Amino acid sequence: MLETVPEPEKGTNPLFQSKAASGSCKVMCFHPWSDITLPLMSLPQIRTVIDKWCEMLADLGKKFTWVQIFENRGAMMGCSNPHPHCQVWSSSFLPNEPRIKDRTQREYLKKYKKPMLVDYCQQELANKERIVLDNDTWVCLVPYWAIWPYETMLLPKRHVLRLTDLTDHEKNDLADITKKLLTRYDNLFETSFPYSMGWHGAPTGPGSEVNDYLHWQLHALYLPPLLRSATVKKFMVGYEMLAQPQRDLTAEQAAEKLRCLPDLHYKMK
Repeated sequence: MLETVPEPEKGTNPLFQSKAASGSCKVMCFHPWSDITLPLMSLPQIRTVIDKWCEMLADLGKKFTWVQIFENRGAMMGCSNPHPHCQVWSSSFLPNEPRIKDRTQREYLKKYKKPMLVDYCQQELANKERIVLDNDTWVCLVPYWAIWPYETMLLPKRHVLRLTDLTDHEKNDLADITKKLLTRYDNLFETSFPYSMGWHGAPTGPGSEVNDYLHWQLHALYLPPLLRSATVKKFMVGYEMLAQPQRDLTAEQAAEKLRCLPDLHYKMK
């Protein structure tokens, strides 16, 4: 994406409509070493990554409507560079996934008078069977609607709109729960666990007033493909592409498997 783009001619056919879409694409390295990943980094080092996420969101969010922070980890997820890094893509428009989330969370708040994911988090904490980890300010769970085998979601325990709204204590707790989750992922099949992950929070940009986005709740998604071993992954094909995704194990089974794994990384034994 480019920050300056021409405006296309207005089409007369309703089937062929287009608008200018500007943005930027950045890469952020986690560590100077090429042979290290987040679960093997120290808590202060992970906290530095979180602080940089917040800094980039604050800077890019002044101009762009959506700032997507994401990490593709491993060759299985199309990552061509083994150096630990993430990407930050910003756009002048709200992409499809956050646009749907914006609508559904807004509708839920209007109907039930509370933010959807705040309510959901409270229900999961009370139920406990899909919880993988939690600490003072964060919870990691396998979503009730998860479709990837070991899909997880990170949620703050209080209502938070964006990464930039986190307190110092919440950032430290985020570093802690991130390290523990990713260690469990690696320990599951004793491999550097591939995944795509990303942060979703309230849209940004000029005019993005707080009161316009009280229906949003900050959350991170981890979407890993591995199913039965370090080499056997789930394929989202056939019926799942054309009709509806299917689960190979339940959310409760996945949460229990991850929950029972040790905090000590297998490489540190």
